[in-house]
Amino acid sequence: MVPEREVIRRLVVLGGALSLLLVGLVGPAAAEPETPVSYPPGSTVTRADRLGFDTCTAPSLAALRAWRGTSPYTAVNIYFGGDNRGCRQPELTKAWVRDANASGWRILPTYFGHQPYCMFGTKEHRYGASTATSRGTADATDAVARAEALGLLPGSALYADVEHYDRGDAACRTAVRRYVSAWTKKLHAAGYLAGVYVHQNSGLRDLSDSYDSATYARPDAVWMARWDGSPSLTGWPTAPNAQWSAFQRAKQYEGDHHETWGGVTINIDSDVIRAPVASVAWRHSVTGSAALRARTGPSTTTSVVRTYEPGASLRVVCQATGQRVGTTTVWDRLATGAWVSDYFVSTPSSTGFSPGLPRCVYPGQVTTGSLNARTGPGVSYPTTGRPLSRGALASVMCQKSGSRVGTTSVWNKLRDGRWVSDYYVSNRSDTTWSAPVPRCR
Repeated sequence: MVPEREVIRRLVVLGGALSLLLVGLVGPAAAEPETPVSYPPGSTVTRADRLGFDTCTAPSLAALRAWRGTSPYTAVNIYFGGDNRGCRQPELTKAWVRDANASGWRILPTYFGHQPYCMFGTKEHRYGASTATSRGTADATDAVARAEALGLLPGSALYADVEHYDRGDAACRTAVRRYVSAWTKKLHAAGYLAGVYVHQNSGLRDLSDSYDSATYARPDAVWMARWDGSPSLTGWPTAPNAQWSAFQRAKQYEGDHHETWGGVTINIDSDVIRAPVASVAWRHSVTGSAALRARTGPSTTTSVVRTYEPGASLRVVCQATGQRVGTTTVWDRLATGAWVSDYFVSTPSSTGFSPGLPRCVYPGQVTTGSLNARTGPGVSYPTTGRPLSRGALASVMCQKSGSRVGTTSVWNKLRDGRWVSDYYVSNRSDTTWSAPVPRCR
């Protein structure tokens, strides 16, 4: 397969006329199917690898506390918006999200918006092929506003609920693809990842069939409903393992049943999650005896943007490696986008990364059929591990100059320590650094 960014010009027949398309000459890789995410400075992507449950009404914090130490689940969904959301949400507030996250729950945000007109069921609000794009854009716009109101930071994955529908209707299949594509592009423009909840025999099958299509933007993650009792994230009958292959899958493997843990009974569906979820700020405070300087990067050589007095409250988004200060090389990124040394912050560890706090990562989808990862930032370094498939989320932690590939000398260090050329990762630039990714030290 020839990578998209290596194609300078394409001749495409559209209605019998030849159209000339310029692909990837400058700027971001904005073309479908891999659209870039415009991450703002105070953002990160958080991923989960655990069992979870979903239920119609968000449980109380007391119920979550009862389940936290007794059940096998450590992730919970929230139906945070959408015209077709059926359940009232008396518990679901910004404080609930903050406290649930602080107690160790990962949160899977689910938006129950308009549905395809051929959906099985009685939901009132629906879209057709001619309205799907505008509806997907409108639902994503509303989802971002509701996510922000709940404290779900940019970098969070927001999942559109697409219920089971009749695949025998070709126009309806087109409508679903248009809706999901519009949902994805609007979320990416706002700094969020796009997920979708789908049935294995309708939505998943159609999105899998259009996985490489240049007509539709590809969602970052899929959450499949298949009530077969198996929590496997591979071997799915309607999507090959190479699709959504890098922390991009969740599965609802058991539906509509009651479970009791810690004396609390909840009606749930059971899920296994290996995918991006919500990012939520963590509350910590300044521990030093002097004012703490917040900087533009994870180093004391970068500019000071403000100071925090001893005891001041901080909203920590994620942690990354930077210049050593005291006993640690860990720096904390704040919701403002600024950086502070973790040595002066009340996180659990003063020597390394703290359990629970996410690493700072800014993923982009891989744009080539098979991308080799290397031990260092250059093609002279040996390859290591399995290549990344097209559409995989490359979990970029930092960037560094290396050997030139295509139009750029930028290389990305991944969460697992491997390196890939930025030329094959969809983000803000094909030629230079991509904000807000920090430089590797």
